[in-house]
Amino acid sequence: MSDNSRRSLVIAPQWIGDAVMTEPLLRRLHARGEQLTVGALPWVAPVYRAMPHVHEVIEFPFAHGGLQLKARRALAKRIAGQFDTAYVLPNSLKSALLPLLAGIPKRIGYLGEARIGLLTHRLKNPLKGKRPPMVAFYSALSGDTDLATDRPVLTMPPAEVAQALAELGLQRGAYVVFAPGAEYGPAKRWPAAHFSALAQSLDVTVVLLGSGKEAALCEEIAAPVNALQTGKCLNFAGKTTLVQALCAIAAARQVVSNDSGLMHVAAAFGVPQVAIFGSSSPLHTPPLSELATVLWLKNDPDYQPPLDCAPCFERDCPLGHTRCLKDISAARVLTALP
Repeated sequence: MSDNSRRSLVIAPQWIGDAVMTEPLLRRLHARGEQLTVGALPWVAPVYRAMPHVHEVIEFPFAHGGLQLKARRALAKRIAGQFDTAYVLPNSLKSALLPLLAGIPKRIGYLGEARIGLLTHRLKNPLKGKRPPMVAFYSALSGDTDLATDRPVLTMPPAEVAQALAELGLQRGAYVVFAPGAEYGPAKRWPAAHFSALAQSLDVTVVLLGSGKEAALCEEIAAPVNALQTGKCLNFAGKTTLVQALCAIAAARQVVSNDSGLMHVAAAFGVPQVAIFGSSSPLHTPPLSELATVLWLKNDPDYQPPLDCAPCFERDCPLGHTRCLKDISAARVLTALP
């Protein structure tokens, strides 16, 4: 699937972690001479601005759910004739509509949701048990085959990082970031009490990052810590822009997170981190960094009784015990911090 066209539109995934994991694909396309424009929803667009090989980012005016045909037709009319190739990274039908409506002649993506007529070049979705890690899954859309060493890399301009740190009142390397949320559900979240215990055992400021929906969770972590030591935990959940959050992670001493989008951000910035896995699998979505330590009881031979139920990939623990997360102690995470 080699391609000599120069102007390509990339339809981005809608989650931060997935967006990060597409970076090696975009780097491959840029290296062979394609000028890349990424179409992304506003909440993931800043991730693509942290990829120097992306020429332009178009923020889509679409909301969750529905085809929103009127908005797609209007945007398609605006970009018609500008692109030779489109790479459709999500598997949904609606994500493939814009390149078709814009008349982009070559449209590449995976089969899914009755998209046969919408895509001109279609890759078969691997069987569930044989699906490669997500980075390689996305990189395969380049047509290349040697994908095993692909690692996402993000870059923020130093001046932008300095400005964000000044706005947040932080100093580079003087704090640890906790990302205790996981959009998917509770079965991916290490307990709040464990995060609090870890924060109390650290000798630096702890910065809590997340969305507005995670503000209460972050306050549950911060309150008992701050009751003992005022101001030790800074709850920034819902109070930063994504750009500020990216900069705060890029300049952190260390990051502790669940399997989440911000975990992939930390890995792509090369920040020392501990990633805690429960219901999901680091074989599928690992933090691809030499400075990342993964804790997953499923592959711990010393953990008894064995965690036969993992990975279940459920939002809530089907068995009601969430052993996969509760049994990872704060002391163990502290020991694992690089």
